[in-house]
Parts: sequence; structure tokens; C-alpha cells
Amino acid sequence: MDTLLINILDPKATKLLKDLEEMELISIQKPSEDGFVSVLKKLRSISDSTPTLEEITAEVESERKKRYDK
Repeated sequence: MDTLLINILDPKATKLLKDLEEMELISIQKPSEDGFVSVLKKLRSISDSTPTLEEITAEVESERKKRYDK
């Protein structure tokens, strides 16, 4: 099975694709809205403040130290 991303330029093409789907030759799936960006927005909305670059760097270094000290 091949997966393609297609930009439809003419609305007539949508009808053709739906006809192919009804004939069970293709399957049409809408892209999921629950992607990385929506998760990021959700996490940011519950946070009181955004961490600074220094805070992020300190946390990353701390986790690296834990991982490599094992």
C-alpha cells in the first residue's frame, strides 16, 4: 500500500476521489488534529509561565547527567 499527500486544486477532483472510495479502490483519511502542535498548545495553556532558555538548559543537563551516570 502506498500513501500519498495530495493537494486538490479543482473541486471536481474531490468528487472523483469520493467515487474511488465508494468503489473501495482507495481509502480517504482526514489528517488528525491531535498532533504535536495541539499537545504543545494544551500544555502551554495550563502553565502559568514559560520557562526561560536557562531553565530549559539546566533541566536538559540535569537529565543528561542522570542518564549518563548510570
